[in-house]
Amino acid sequence: MNKDQGIGWSIAIVSVIVIIIYAWLVFATNYAILLLKLTGFIAVAGVFGILAWIGYTLATTPPPKPIEEIEKELEDELKKLEEEMKEEGESGESKEEAGEQEGKE
Repeated sequence: MNKDQGIGWSIAIVSVIVIIIYAWLVFATNYAILLLKLTGFIAVAGVFGILAWIGYTLATTPPPKPIEEIEKELEDELKKLEEEMKEEGESGESKEEAGEQEGKE
């Protein structure tokens, strides 16, 4: 049995034990009302705690850039690259051609 299977069986066994103890506490003791109130409170507090965390995250995260602004930045970068390519072509031979000539010598 590998480590993951051992952890899986441990979780399954502990879960069954907790279910049995919980059922015994609810049905066989005088703590049933307190236990049910506590269980309900934990469930509701957990759900609304997660919702509060999601709301806080949404409220404090800055909004993303508009798509138009991103497109404009990309167009500007593309124009710069095209201008560099033109300048490189006008200045004579490209770096690749210079490298090929050095290799032939």
